[in-house]
Amino acid sequence: MRTISLTLMAMTMMFFFGCNPEKKAENPFFTEYLTPFQVPPFDKIDTTHYMPAFTEGIAQHNAEIDSIVNNPAAPDFGNTILAFDKSGKLLTRVSKVFYNLNEAETNKQLQAIARELSPVMSKHSDDISLNEKLFARIKAVYDKRLEMNLDSQQLRVVEKYFRDFERQGANLPADKKDQLRKLNAELSMLALTFGENLLAETNDNFKLVIEDKKDLDGLPQGVIDGAAETAKEKGMEGKWVFTLSKPSMIPFLQYAKNRDLREKIYRAYFMRGNNGDKNDNKETVAKIVKLRVEKARLLGYDSYAAYVVDENMAKTPANVNDFLAKLWTSSLPVAKKEAAEMQKIIDRDGGQFKLHPWDWWYYAEIIRMEKYNLDESELKPYFSLANVRDGMFMVATRLYGITFEKRTDLPVFQKDVETFEVKEADGSHLGILYLDYYPRDGKRGGAWCTDFRSSGWENDKKVDPVISVTCNFTKPTATAPSLLSWEETTTLFHEFGHALHALFTEGKYTRTAGNVPQDYVELPSQVNENWAGDPGVLKAYARHYKTGAAIPDQLIDKIQKSSLFNQGFETVEYLAASILDMDYHELTEPTDLKVLDFESNAMNKIGLIPEIIPRYRSTYFAHIFGGGYAAGYYVYIWAAVLDADAFDAFKSSGYIYNKELAAKFRKYCLAESGNDEGMKQYRKFRGQDPSIDALLKRRGLK
Repeated sequence: MRTISLTLMAMTMMFFFGCNPEKKAENPFFTEYLTPFQVPPFDKIDTTHYMPAFTEGIAQHNAEIDSIVNNPAAPDFGNTILAFDKSGKLLTRVSKVFYNLNEAETNKQLQAIARELSPVMSKHSDDISLNEKLFARIKAVYDKRLEMNLDSQQLRVVEKYFRDFERQGANLPADKKDQLRKLNAELSMLALTFGENLLAETNDNFKLVIEDKKDLDGLPQGVIDGAAETAKEKGMEGKWVFTLSKPSMIPFLQYAKNRDLREKIYRAYFMRGNNGDKNDNKETVAKIVKLRVEKARLLGYDSYAAYVVDENMAKTPANVNDFLAKLWTSSLPVAKKEAAEMQKIIDRDGGQFKLHPWDWWYYAEIIRMEKYNLDESELKPYFSLANVRDGMFMVATRLYGITFEKRTDLPVFQKDVETFEVKEADGSHLGILYLDYYPRDGKRGGAWCTDFRSSGWENDKKVDPVISVTCNFTKPTATAPSLLSWEETTTLFHEFGHALHALFTEGKYTRTAGNVPQDYVELPSQVNENWAGDPGVLKAYARHYKTGAAIPDQLIDKIQKSSLFNQGFETVEYLAASILDMDYHELTEPTDLKVLDFESNAMNKIGLIPEIIPRYRSTYFAHIFGGGYAAGYYVYIWAAVLDADAFDAFKSSGYIYNKELAAKFRKYCLAESGNDEGMKQYRKFRGQDPSIDALLKRRGLK
């Protein structure tokens, strides 16, 4: 009923706002933002503003396309390619706010609007990509591009747009175009459904509520305090609440002695979307996979994986599979040794049970203590969120000369969000950075980097970016600030690497500026993680939140010595998910899948041990069924080869803050990353092809 009433309300608003200039003027999206640095005026944006802005944005975009199509002048770069590249300004403005907030600060109203928008936006996208007259003009420029005296970047933009239209079905006959429209609309809605179901399963439908203090046995005091704070927030003061967000769940799995409760919370985690209720995702996954096969075949590809990877550095699914197989062969024996070692501890301590997936974190923590005398709770006091944030800023300053000035005069979309002005070494403005740290009910899980405005050019002037990093980190308590785990620390450095890519991006054309293959995307983020664990860098930023003392050498030594610890598990669970992703998307015939059977067969085929499950099982694999990583989850480890090789260049130079190398990396791999194919840009920085050896050595797999 709520969706229907919102539909009628939205239709009324579209009519009313379209006819009433006064109401239109009240909508922040219809004018330039009157805020510092023209950031979105979150304090003035209301839910009722979205649908009118989307409607007007689509109308303006359509008018711009019509102007291109009906231009009587012969197609050229300026009147066709550039005009198309710069079209849709209002639609882009409202989309960047709405879709980012629907991920980070959603509610029932935003979700209802998203459902309304899904078919509308799918149709609008198809109306453009399947516009025969528009494609004819683009093709006319493409066919004569070598005769038009275009520079290298103009040629690249022409070729990219022509390729885009081909891949989006521009050459299909009319009946096939209609079929493609239906597939795109249905896939768009299914992805939305998948995400909504997963959000409900993660944030709404499960809480581990502990009333007996004995059930907290083994947990560090900071974890207990955090659970008490969560209980208080949820109206259960005096109890302790653990959720399925990783900052809450993982410490419980690491330290809780109560094995039954460890199983309960982990089972709730890996059964998300698989409980036979209204949020069950099995049928949604099966439909998505089937429709993607149909779409790929319609566009002339054997499989959806072939369609996706064709645009990547890997080029073919066979190359991806060979790459994953080499890593699997190296990592599975290591994981088996780790499992055997854990089983010995269970037997030694009289456990009388076989190791299960919900035991892994607990016994890994025991081994970490016994082998390396390293307790994660001993590390955390040195990694307060503020110190880690300042540490990553320091690294960026020393590498690139940029600085970060905290701002308190910018509107934010949530009270805990911090904002910073980023400046070049000469003090000139580079961009704005939002940092959104903590879990909440309206935020999806994980961590990501996005933008509210991309770097670009407009009217021959550079447009400065507005970037946002969103995380789900351990919250502060009444007695301590947010203290990060080592994984959370490297995650912040990782997402900040994406932010640097976005901040440094240069280029006059929307289509190519910062636009890189999917298996290149994670290079800027993953390479930045390397500085987080360097001993000299740790000494500078890892300081005890109470005393201010720098992290002692013995703890740094423990971190270094334990860096190879548990790498079999971490690599295998990741590779298992990557292989599952490829298996789904290498299907060549539309099939009504039994999702659990398919998943089980895929894992049995590669010999995944029962003590480990894929990092993401099918029903909560948001990267591939709710996001943009279908047939592309492998890209993290593909980029890891690049990032390990790139950081090896800094280490081999004898100085990890080598400014000459940093300048080359910024220029070729960040600022100009979209200027040429990914591997060519990497070679410009490195002077050679990357080697897999640095990655295998770093993970202890060689």
